[in-house]
Amino acid sequence: MTDNLLGIPETRLPEDPAAARLEEGVAPDQVAAAYPTSSLAWATLAEDALADGRTVEGYAYARTGYHRALDSLRKNGWRGQGPVPWEHEPNRGFLRALAALSKAAGEIGEGDEEQRCAQFLRDSSATGAAELGF
Repeated sequence: MTDNLLGIPETRLPEDPAAARLEEGVAPDQVAAAYPTSSLAWATLAEDALADGRTVEGYAYARTGYHRALDSLRKNGWRGQGPVPWEHEPNRGFLRALAALSKAAGEIGEGDEEQRCAQFLRDSSATGAAELGF
């Protein structure tokens, strides 16, 4: 683990078994049903829904992924702040869910939430934010 400038240690989530299932081509809704705590499965559902113009569904999926990720982060020592590096692949479900939530919030007119989530993403991982277009 490395520390940021404030001395807060990085949070590195454990491997997400859903990732392998998604890579195998299993449908994201089936993966989310089999692994409901997977923020990656929910983020994938959110991204797909948003890409298809299903904004409200995308928002709901993203919010679910975000909350599942917060549970996992807390379980793994996160105390509400500090880096969650993109470079550690299991963290990407959280970061992708957060990005999708920001986007979906903006699309339904929740500007404050859109900005809060975008800032949270940038604060968690500058690299992730850049990779995800923030």
